[in-house]
Order: sequence, then C-alpha cells, then structure tokens
Amino acid sequence: MEGKFALVFLCLTGVYVGCNPSPLEDVVIDRYYIPRVCPREVQTGDFIRYHYNGTFTDGKKFDSSHDRGPAFIGQVGLGRLLTGIDRGIQGMCVNERRKVTVPPHLAYGTLGAGNVIPPDATLVFDLILLDIWNPDDKVEILTVSKPQACRRTVEATDFIRYHYNGTLLDGTPFDSSYMKKQTYDTYVGQGELIKGMDEGLLGMCVGEKRIITIPPFLAYGEKGYGTVIPPQASLVFDVLLVDLHNPKDDVTVENQEVPEACTRKLVVGDFIRYHYNGTFLDGTPFDSSYQRNSTYNTYVGMGYVIAGMDKALQGVCIGERRRITMPPHLAYGENGNGGSIPGSAVLVFDIHVIDFHNPSDQVDIRITHKPEECNLTTTTHDLIQYRYNCSLLDGTLLYSSDDYDKPQETVLGANRVIEGLDMGLQGMCVGERRVVIVPPHLAHGESGGGGVPGSAVLLFELELIDLQKGVPDGFNFVWLNESPKQIFQAMDMNNDSEVPLEEFSTFIKIQVAEGKGRLRPGQDPDVIIKDMFTNQDQNSDGKIVPDELKLKVDDVEVRHDEL
Repeated sequence: MEGKFALVFLCLTGVYVGCNPSPLEDVVIDRYYIPRVCPREVQTGDFIRYHYNGTFTDGKKFDSSHDRGPAFIGQVGLGRLLTGIDRGIQGMCVNERRKVTVPPHLAYGTLGAGNVIPPDATLVFDLILLDIWNPDDKVEILTVSKPQACRRTVEATDFIRYHYNGTLLDGTPFDSSYMKKQTYDTYVGQGELIKGMDEGLLGMCVGEKRIITIPPFLAYGEKGYGTVIPPQASLVFDVLLVDLHNPKDDVTVENQEVPEACTRKLVVGDFIRYHYNGTFLDGTPFDSSYQRNSTYNTYVGMGYVIAGMDKALQGVCIGERRRITMPPHLAYGENGNGGSIPGSAVLVFDIHVIDFHNPSDQVDIRITHKPEECNLTTTTHDLIQYRYNCSLLDGTLLYSSDDYDKPQETVLGANRVIEGLDMGLQGMCVGERRVVIVPPHLAHGESGGGGVPGSAVLLFELELIDLQKGVPDGFNFVWLNESPKQIFQAMDMNNDSEVPLEEFSTFIKIQVAEGKGRLRPGQDPDVIIKDMFTNQDQNSDGKIVPDELKLKVDDVEVRHDEL
C-alpha cells in the first residue's frame, strides 16, 4: 500500500477512535488458505512483507500492491498500519492467504481518504503474507544431515566451497549454485559474505547439510539486492558444504597400513610406482589408477607431480597404504585442472605403494639358504639349471618355473636372461636359495615387456639345481690341466701321421672323461667335437695332419685355439 495511505491510516484512525470510544463491529477474517507448515505466526512488533488487493464490498478495486510491483512492508501492532489490518494480520503464517473485511471505524471512518475511499466505507483486503521478521531475530540454523565422522568444522578465516539453493521466506527462489553448475567459493568471517551467512556457516562439516534462515538486517537490509532480492527480505539458504581448508594448512598423511618389514623408505630422487583413488573432500571421485589398470609412475621430489604429492610420498615403504589430504595451494590451486578438478579444491588420495627404486640401485641379493659344502659356484659361461618364482614387489606372481616340466636352463653371461637376473645367479652353489631384487634398469626398463609392467622392480626367488662349468666365448673346449706337449702325437693313436674325425673325437672324449678338459655344456658333444675338428681340418680333406696344428694361435679368423 502506498505511503500516503499508510500516513492517512495513522492520522484518521487516531481521530476516529478518540471520538467513538464505545465498542463497535470488529474485523472479519476468512483464512481461505493455510500452509501445512507454519513455524511462526505474526505477532505485535514483527515486521511483515505482504501483497494485497483492496476492494469495496461490491468488488470494485481501489488499490493493489500487485499492480505496483513491490510488496508492502510494515510493522505490526504499533499503530503504523490501518487498525483493521493490524488486527486482521495477527497470527498469520508466511504464504497464508486471508480475506480481511474491515468496518469503517477500523479503516478510514467518516472522513474517508481523499477521492479514493468514500466516508463510512467498509474495505475488503485480500492478503498473502510473504515475509516476517523481528528486530530481535537471529540467524536460524537447521541441521538437515551431518556425517558421522567430522574431524574439522568451519572456522573464521577458512576457505570453503559449498552448494546452495537460495529462496525468500515464501519459497520464491532467487539463486542457486546448482543451476550454475559450480560451487560458491569464499573465505568465511572476513566480510566477503553477508553477515548472516558468515555466521550460519560456522561449525559446518564437509558433507553437512543445513537450512540457514537470515533476517533482513543480517542480509541485504532495506536496499535489497537488485531486482532479485527485495528490500527487507528474509533469506533461506539450503547449504551443502563441499570443501574446507585454511590457507595455513599443510599436507596431512594418515598411515592406513605399513608393512612390518620396511628395509628402506623412499627418498627424494627415487622412482615410484603406486596405485591411487583420488576423491574430493566430500568423497566424490575424480580419478583412479585402478580404473586404468596401470600404476602411476614418477620421480619423487623433483617437481614431476603436484607439490603436495611430492611431499607426502617421501618416507613411504613398499607395500604401504596412505591417505593423503592436500589443500589446493599444494595441489591445483585456484584454477583447478581442466574439467575434472575445480579451482580451490582439497584433494584426497588413497595410495598403495607398489614399488620404488633409484636409478643408481644395483641388484639386491639375499641368501636364504646355503649348503654346508659350497666349493663350486657359478660364473660366466656356466650352464645352470634353476627354479624360480618371479613377482612384483606387491606379491603379484608373474612367472614360475613350476609351470614347466623341468627347471629353467641358461648359460650365464650369454644374454639369455635379463642382466639383473644374470647377476643374481652368479656365485651360487648347487642347492643354494636366494631372493634377488632387480631394479627396472637391469630388468625390462621403462617399457616393460612380456607381462611385466614398465619400470617394474622384480623379485626372484631362486634355487640352483645343477651346474655345469662353461667355456669362454669363442671356445668349444678348454683344458683343465696343461695340454699334452706333443698334442698331435697324443691324438694320432695309430701313429699314421693323420687324425680323422673318429680318432679326434675319441681323443677329446678321453680328455673330458679323465677330467683333463671340458666341452661347452648344453650342446651335443658330437656336434661340438665335429665343429672343433672342422676348425682344425684346414683343407677340409677329412683328416688333420701335423702342419694343420702349426698355424698361429692368435689367427682367430682361420682356426679356434682350443688345442
């Protein structure tokens, strides 16, 4: 209702009541719509905001707040409203609709109001209450839900991210972060919010939902806010706290599982492979290495990962599980990371350390069993048989010799196995058992291969089954003692000055049987001996004569010098 009417209400009501002190007819109230929920009713001293249509008893309209736009604002019971309205609006609920019929002596009496209201007019007001508040009101907080675990609550100077739906007291929406598809991000208690919201957010937990009702003088007051929030409007915010941190926060680490045996802890410069699940503080996932079925592999302390992760990974053990919580200034900061991580987001990583190593690491050999007698040990060129299990450091079995009919066989130093395993098999005696840990640069490297992940540290459980001493590269036979001084005469068993293949083969086999010499292991002796014979039979006539044994020993392009 316009200000001039409100003024007339005051003046004429006083005059009329003074002249007519006798009891008269009261207002008639028709409550034709009552909300199901009515947390508060209008009382004397309350401020109210309402719309109305004013008509005479014949239905002719004389005034309407709807036609003007803004709702009417006034205080109840202190003579600042038309007396009939003061009485007719008492006990009303927000969103309630009433038809209040006001007799003349509680309206404009015998004088009327200018050319609009004639004398002795009965007035009918169709009212809808939009808002109600009192100068003594405080911020009202209703906790809708709260997580069972709440390790930290909002304090002044904290930075928070929250979602909200904002409505007026009558339920009219005016704003929503959900509609904008982004949280509202701000500091608390530093004047960046309206006073009521600054107060209403204190003490919240991440994941908590609250309904915060703010009276106008702790919101936008008499001016309102643009065309969205009218003057003297109470505000209701349905709030969900998504994130919380303080600019002084550091990375926090919770050790969820630490292996009993931890012979080494990760240091700066190490290369690590780990699995992780990444979530926001409210539990919403944003990334997972498990879903990609691939570990995250990186150097630590060298700026290859976000600062918080670089810091939090230091000191981990192989097999350890940690929960790492990092504030945004140690993660992706105010800008976030693409569409997956919003700005100013606190990140939580649940990590499982698979393995780590340093580029300077060598093969780690741990002897678990050694026979009492260990006189003969493996070395380069030896032919060996061994059993093995090959695993990742998290216990994942990759390969096992038990899957085959016989033990694995190899020649050491012949590049038949990865370099680290070759090193780990050196110096073993038959019956010895070892655990050998091989860093990736001595295994399958960054690319991996054959079912082995890239940059994987390998663990071998080894047992040596058999050992045949070998011969150097380029040789088929070596003497274990001094060779005969007259070697041709020793080979020429029938003294006919020529040695055919059969005679040569008999001679070599006698030397091996008597322990005077050794053939290359792992191959057919007859094939090896024939190769040796061919190397000596320079003219390929099927026999060796004395002159064919007198060639230069270092003339390796012409002959082998086994003999």
